[in-house]
Amino acid sequence: MKNLLGLLKNFQEIQKVITQMQDDLRKETAEVTSGGGLVRVVVNGNQEIVKIEIAPELIKMKDKSLLEDLILSAANEARKKAQEIAQEKVKEATGGMDIGLT
Repeated sequence: MKNLLGLLKNFQEIQKVITQMQDDLRKETAEVTSGGGLVRVVVNGNQEIVKIEIAPELIKMKDKSLLEDLILSAANEARKKAQEIAQEKVKEATGGMDIGLT
C-alpha cells in the first residue's frame, strides 16, 4: 500500500509538470509565411493555429486554389516548427532525454 501511495504521489507530480508544460507551450509561437509573405500563420507550442493573416492583394487575385495552397503550406510548416519547440521544451524538462513527443 505504501508503494501504491508513493506511485500516486509521483503520478500527481508528473501531472503537474505536464500541465505546466502545456501552459508554457501555449505561450510559445511559431510563425511562418508563404507566397512571399502573402499568407502568415502563427501556431502555438501546443500546435493550435492562433492566427492567420492573408494579404489584401492575394484576396484581390481571386485565386481560390492559390490561396488554399499558400494557407496549407504555411500551416503545415508552422505546425512543424511548433513541434520542434515542444520537443525542445520536453528535452529541457527531462534533462535532455528525448521521449519522442510528436
